[in-house]
Amino acid sequence: MNANTNLAAAHEAGRPPDFFIVGQPKSGTTALYEMLRRHPQIYMPENKEPWFLATELHERPPPRPGGTPRTLAEYLSLFDSAGTEQLIGEASALYLWSRTAAERIFELQPAARIVAVLREPAALLRSLHLQFVKTYVETEHDFGRALALEDSRRDGRDIPRHSYWPRALLYSEQVRYVEQLRRYEALFGREQMLVLIYDDFRRDNEAVVATALRFLGVDQTRPIEVTEPNPTVGIRSQPLHSLLHAVSVGRGPVSLGVKRAIKAVTPRGLRRKALRATQSRLLYVDPQPPDEALTSELRQRFRPEVVALSEYLGRDLVTLWGYDDLE
Repeated sequence: MNANTNLAAAHEAGRPPDFFIVGQPKSGTTALYEMLRRHPQIYMPENKEPWFLATELHERPPPRPGGTPRTLAEYLSLFDSAGTEQLIGEASALYLWSRTAAERIFELQPAARIVAVLREPAALLRSLHLQFVKTYVETEHDFGRALALEDSRRDGRDIPRHSYWPRALLYSEQVRYVEQLRRYEALFGREQMLVLIYDDFRRDNEAVVATALRFLGVDQTRPIEVTEPNPTVGIRSQPLHSLLHAVSVGRGPVSLGVKRAIKAVTPRGLRRKALRATQSRLLYVDPQPPDEALTSELRQRFRPEVVALSEYLGRDLVTLWGYDDLE
């Protein structure tokens, strides 16, 4: 059984999720996931991003602790520990971008509830670029040049050799909000969808989480432990960043030697924590301020999408996101 297995057989292999946080990336989905999974009536696995239901992400699954599910049985096993009375949730922030995930989710669980969080386009893409550089999906550190490479990358050129998700480097395809939402609406209907706005979550995440809990049909009166969205970071040193990545995922003699040395002096439970602390201290810095000219260009470019999204949601995002000044 592989990723293309008929998902209608899921109930024979295990219990599928009842709801999905489908995106967007860099829009507070990790904080939302962390807050929801602490609710006693909800079960969400420690593996926040299974990615299983987006076939575009199966090309080169990145190495990571616990691996990435490759079969339906492996995917459903993530939820084995859920209580019989708990709702099961899954969160993969690229499901909204994916052209295949909506259909596969529907095949797996037609009654699923869908949660999306949307962010202003220019801020979203800048933060996503920084994240992709951090996670080795992208190697072009200049945001403007990375955007300019879209046409050649669409033709299969200028793609980083070891990028996990080459198609995700077509940044502008992240900003097709209405098309993406309609893909889900066509299958699940608006009543099974909740669309949240990142600005609301940053301003009052308790209220937004309470809205999500009501949508999911669980008790929203329980105290909520607040989790702030992950900060956006820049890379301090590209050579050091690449070296540590090569050591962490490589299989050559140098890499294996370093790994053996770490294992010899570090208890297993502390290795991952130590690696994260080292990376944070040595690799990451506060990002440079946004390029104002590029930001203005992006806002002009994506204004029609913001207008369309405002009409689709019946909410004035043009004003909220400051696009009314672009008229």
